[in-house]
Parts: sequence; structure tokens; C-alpha cells
Amino acid sequence: MIEKNTQGEVWVYAEIQDETLQDVSLELCCKARQLADQLGVGVGAVLLGCNVEKFVKPLISYGVDNIYLVEDPLLADFRTNPYAHVLVELIKKHRPQIVLYGATHQGRDLAPRVASTTRSGMTADCTDLDISDVTEKSGAVHKNLLLQIRPAFGGNIVATIVNYDQWPQMATVREGVMPMRPADPNRKGHLVRETIGLTDQTLFAVEVIKREIQKRKLNLKNARIIVAGGAGVGSKENFDLIFNLAGAFGGAVGASRAAVDSGLVSPEHQIGQTGTTVRPALYIACGISGAIQHRAGMDESAKIIAINTDREAPIFSIAHYGIVGDLKQVIPMMIKAFKERV
Repeated sequence: MIEKNTQGEVWVYAEIQDETLQDVSLELCCKARQLADQLGVGVGAVLLGCNVEKFVKPLISYGVDNIYLVEDPLLADFRTNPYAHVLVELIKKHRPQIVLYGATHQGRDLAPRVASTTRSGMTADCTDLDISDVTEKSGAVHKNLLLQIRPAFGGNIVATIVNYDQWPQMATVREGVMPMRPADPNRKGHLVRETIGLTDQTLFAVEVIKREIQKRKLNLKNARIIVAGGAGVGSKENFDLIFNLAGAFGGAVGASRAAVDSGLVSPEHQIGQTGTTVRPALYIACGISGAIQHRAGMDESAKIIAINTDREAPIFSIAHYGIVGDLKQVIPMMIKAFKERV
């Protein structure tokens, strides 16, 4: 167990994939900066790999004060055990009070192992983080704890989880839920080079023989306009209307989990609690009831238009404009009106 350190930094695990610093890490740097300012401490980022020093400046520009860099040819490819070992040793040495990871495949693999080894508490798939005092039922008051906020019970409630004794406080955070603030190229930070021994051969029981990379076909997170369909679309043939409307507006196609589970569209289009979180300038929800699980992934859209035959559908409670009608009639009218205006 790591001794509690109320003056410890807020750390972010800087995730590198395909020689690219992942956006979720930069989003977490911005959030870590906010949390650290509330606590009156610094922000640290852990950067592991081989030939990754080029990512130091971008991390600093997004709010990091200290970069803990470990470069080693043995870390060229991500493997859970050696990466977890290095991160654990750094945590033991520097004793941060908070460690944040992206809720990616890599983060979800790495974070639980680090938490288990350090005997720390960890909350997965957080959608928000905050700092607050917490009072136990016994009356004991814990100052400046990390509030780890995430949907629970299938998204029907929002749980706030705290960890007052098993530090560092750890959380994985879903991509896209934390706003990325503009970078400041003039910020100054410190590079801390660390050397961690990797002589234990049991750390390398898994050998990377070959890597095959498939590029992401759809980038919902950066789309300015999204047209999304739900189970109310009814059929794959009707879902073509969603693609037609998105094509007319130059937007991307999204979907609710119900639409994906019904086989109307492939999983990479899914938006919501178990899909992608988006913040487009315009979100058009077609045949989507608006369950809390879906709203969690799109309710920060700048403008929301909802089309549904059910005037009582929950989606209308967050929509800026609502159209009560059959999407098979409404969408062709929208496409026609848009093309005539253009």
C-alpha cells in the first residue's frame, strides 16, 4: 500500500498508440490541470516507450508541469506487465495522490493491474471528476477527495465514488467526456528522466511477434454534424434515410445502442454510455427515444434536433428543436428543403 500523500501531484498516463499521443490523454491533462488547481498541487504525466520524447512539449502545452519519461527499447511495444511494473515503481517513488487513465483498451488493461499491485482503489469508466470534502456517517471529514462519477445500474443512476484510504486515487475516464482546452505552446514544464530496471524476465512472458493495425473507419468524436438513428428507424432499409440525410449535410452517421443491437447498423456508429461520446455543432436524433444511456453520449451537442412519432419521448426534453412525425416522411422533406436552399 502507498502512504497517503495529500501534497502529491495529479498524474495522467500518457497513452501512445501507433506512434501517436492519444486525444484522451490530452483531455485528461486538461482535467488534471483543473483538479490540481483546486488542490493546489502540480500535474504530472507518465510517458513510457521508445523514442517518445517528442511528446513532451504537447503534454506540457496542455497543462502538465512534470513529465516522467522512461525510454527503453523493451518498452517499444505496449505489453501490460512491463508497463505496469514501471508505472508502479514510479508511483512508489513519487507518491501522486491521483492517477488518471483513458478508458481505452490499453488503459483498461493497465489500470487494474497497477491498482491491484499498489492496493489502491480504482473506478472504471468515469464520466466526470471533481474535488470535494466528504463526510462519513460517523462524522469523520475527509478533505479534498476525488469524486469519481459514473453511470451505474445500466445507466439508470449516477454514482459518486470516493476513496479516502487506499491511495493513490485512480480512475479510468472515457474518451471524449472531458473537454480539451486550447493548448498553450508557451507553457513551461520539467522533464524528469527516470530509469526503471526491467531485468525480471517474467515481465516479458508475452512476446509481440506481429502487429496489424486497422485504421478507424469512422471518426464520430470530431464530426461537426451527426445524424443518428435509433430502434425507431425500424429496418436497415429505413436506415438508408439516415445515411442520405448525413450525406446531404456532410455529416457522420451515429446510432443508439438499440439500433446497433437490432442489427440496423454496425457497432462503430454507436453513441452513448457504452459507445462514443460526441459534442457536434448539430445532432439530429431520428427515431431515438432518448434513454439516459444514449443522452450521456450526446447531450452536450451545441444544437439537437429530435424526430420521433412519440411526442412524450425523453429525447424531446433535451432537444432544442423537436419534430413529431414519421421520419420516413420528415427526412425526405428535410433533404429536399436543404438542397433547394443550397
